[in-house]
Amino acid sequence: MTGHEIRQKFLDFFAARNHRVVRSSSLVPGNDPTLLFTNAGMNQFKDVFTGLEQRDYSRATTAQKCVRAGGKHNDLENVGYTRRHHTFFEMMGNFSFGDYFKTDAIDFAWDLVTNGYGLPKDRLYVTVFREDDEAEELWQKVAGVPKDRIFRLDEKDNFWQMGETGPCGPCSEIHFDLGEHTAAPGREHEKFPDDGGGRFVEIWNLVFMQFDRDLSGKFTPLPRPSIDTGMGLERVAAIMQGKLSNFECDLLYSIVEEAGNLLGKSVGEDTRTDTVLRICADHARATAFLINDGVLPSNEGRGYVLRKIMRRAMRNARMIGSGDPFLYKLTGFVADFMKGPYPDMLESVQRVARVVKDEEHRYATTFQVAEKVFHDEARSAAGGVLPGPAAFKLYDTYGMALDEQEEMARELGLSIDVAGYEDAMQKQRERARASWKGAEKAQIAPIYQELLGGGRTQFLGYETLEHGASQVLAILVDQQRVDSVGPETECEIVLDRTPFYAESGGQVGDTGILVSPETGEPLAYVTRTYPAVPGLTVHKARSLGELKTDQLVAARVNDTGRFATMRNHTATHLAHAALRQVLGKHVKQAGSVVEPGRLRFDFSHYTAVDAQEVAEVERLANEQILLDVPVTTDVMELDKAIDTGAMALFGEKYGEKVRVVSVPGFSRELCGGTHVHRTGEIGLLKVVYEGSISAGVRRIEAVTGASALKRFQETTDTLHKATSALRTSESEFLDQIDRLLAQQKTLERQIETLKEKVAHAAAAGLESQVREVKGVKILSAVAEGMDRAQMRNLADDFRNRWKSAVILLASGEEGNVAIVTAVTKDLTAKVHAGKLAGSIAQAVGGKGGGRPDMAEAGGKDAAALPAALAAASASVEGML
Repeated sequence: MTGHEIRQKFLDFFAARNHRVVRSSSLVPGNDPTLLFTNAGMNQFKDVFTGLEQRDYSRATTAQKCVRAGGKHNDLENVGYTRRHHTFFEMMGNFSFGDYFKTDAIDFAWDLVTNGYGLPKDRLYVTVFREDDEAEELWQKVAGVPKDRIFRLDEKDNFWQMGETGPCGPCSEIHFDLGEHTAAPGREHEKFPDDGGGRFVEIWNLVFMQFDRDLSGKFTPLPRPSIDTGMGLERVAAIMQGKLSNFECDLLYSIVEEAGNLLGKSVGEDTRTDTVLRICADHARATAFLINDGVLPSNEGRGYVLRKIMRRAMRNARMIGSGDPFLYKLTGFVADFMKGPYPDMLESVQRVARVVKDEEHRYATTFQVAEKVFHDEARSAAGGVLPGPAAFKLYDTYGMALDEQEEMARELGLSIDVAGYEDAMQKQRERARASWKGAEKAQIAPIYQELLGGGRTQFLGYETLEHGASQVLAILVDQQRVDSVGPETECEIVLDRTPFYAESGGQVGDTGILVSPETGEPLAYVTRTYPAVPGLTVHKARSLGELKTDQLVAARVNDTGRFATMRNHTATHLAHAALRQVLGKHVKQAGSVVEPGRLRFDFSHYTAVDAQEVAEVERLANEQILLDVPVTTDVMELDKAIDTGAMALFGEKYGEKVRVVSVPGFSRELCGGTHVHRTGEIGLLKVVYEGSISAGVRRIEAVTGASALKRFQETTDTLHKATSALRTSESEFLDQIDRLLAQQKTLERQIETLKEKVAHAAAAGLESQVREVKGVKILSAVAEGMDRAQMRNLADDFRNRWKSAVILLASGEEGNVAIVTAVTKDLTAKVHAGKLAGSIAQAVGGKGGGRPDMAEAGGKDAAALPAALAAASASVEGML
């Protein structure tokens, strides 16, 4: 089977057993800042396992794209040198959320491995947790595995936990025997388990999630035990295709060969070349997929790890003699090769190539700097040894690998303090581990989980802005339940049904009021609405009257704010679609804010958007607004929605049922927000800002509706005031501005001419104040009416004309003092211009300094200037 066929067979096998086939989530974990990258199939189901999220299915299967290259799971330095380490890989898995448990999980796994994939049973071994008698018995009873092929291992290998606390449980692994000939030299006859001899390969891990661990370490059985499994696609493909290394299976080998073609090398030339080609193939996959999912190379976080991956490939390619950009072409090959299971890769080919090629050019420039720094460090190396910290700086700052440094050091007869280098490297790793805790996802208070257990909040806000009979399920003060609150109390209110939209997807939450259904008396003003946990809407409020648990209230949304927000949200979709038409299909949303007063939209694009392009985006969006097109909403399964061409947005986490919001023929997006019914309700869209927020990410801000009208009126009023002040009409306004600018330039030239005349006249007067001491001309004077530039030019002129001189000039206007000092080069050993300027400045309440031959300074006390100059002049005489 090909790798693609193996992946499909896995998904089909579990689909036939009532598992929902769930699309791979993004490599950027949706709404989970605790993870650097998606690194396992269970990441997208984390909240389902913990009970914070509910799905309409209890069985799932995925082929999840993963990256392990930073943080706790970091395989980067091993990639290329081992058979099975990768940065990017695919993890196939099946999951049960309180449905089946150990018996079915074991049965499914053994059936697929032996019957579906046809792996011989006599080459398969099983491990179980040391204390899991049940699992050992089931492997024998259900799968028929002989007891002598089942091994018990400890917590390190066969116990899994999500974190220090929370869901956890024992696990079982299936291992495959590659044969004696594949073992490390001297270890051919070792039996399973071999502790890393290379002969036995783990292919599938079955996690039996059955306990909840608390802070004290106590294990409590979960009410609904679950299953989480992971099978490495590349490992299984290599085994089924009779290959020893993952890099020899079809999923990677064709990329390895293409890397060779681009670098002018062939597989099998030598060990070093083969290692480099494996590194380039793996890193091209990671690069293409990460950039496609919105990650861009940078100096921090995910972007920093991506840059390290890319530069490791570039560095290794250069070390075997290739200095030309190549990685951008290889990422294009990856996209084409993976287009079957990941068709979205082809949409971003040009954008990925642009980003990668720019990074390759940047790296080439950086390496030239690194070479210079290396030679600078080498010249000062004591005892012929380059210090470890210096070697690490060359690696970490400039991307120069240790083996590169060692090769260059040998050419100069130097060695490198490798122990010091490794020490610096370890310290950096510790800092990196400490720094990446994401935003440390805020601990969800147990009270919200408890409230969710009573049922999800029913959202009515798509259809109405008012509901007359919502039941108060809970009132919280400082996250503690209370039975009632009196007036003027800050609290949180949970209703069974609400028309209030809870902030998500960039759209702000609603505000409004809760009133008595009988009397209309105001009970609480809602200041914010948010989802404390998925499915539970919380209304932050200030009570206006007495409010009790279980009472009925009428919930009324602030319609002015909601309507404005809806206009901006639909306008965001129009702007997104227009940007893709104007700039290209590579444009993807990278964040947004939708609130009553404005919309903000961040998008992927690598160059500035010029005024004409912004105008075209406005024109296209407003064209749809003027057509008054109906905005339609359909609810469907996620996969079906994607298949219809609906855009899924960067970093968002979607359930299996999604809302598809469409402006027919123009825009189609997955979106849970609220929208206008027809585009004409938006009124007008006006872009008010466009700019860059990071490498490869741009931002536009825009206003609509009443905000757009207000901006138009303010702009018109400003224009009217300006034309009145200039005594011109709107049609002649720009011509008048041009005339005034030309007139200003003429006047400025005249002023400069007059200043020069004044300076020449002053110079003649100043020369009469020159004194000569020991053959040195000393000029210490207040240059009235001169600015700093004029005094500098005058001092230069005197210094060039006089063989030996010290010049001290100063002027004071409007309370500010400007000081210039100059010394001819024959005197700089005795008289320092910078120190002179500093001493004068200090006397007039300022500071400054400069070179020995020329300096400038400033101050604020013009009245003290004559005395300061006299003191400095006397000081000069003492130095001569």
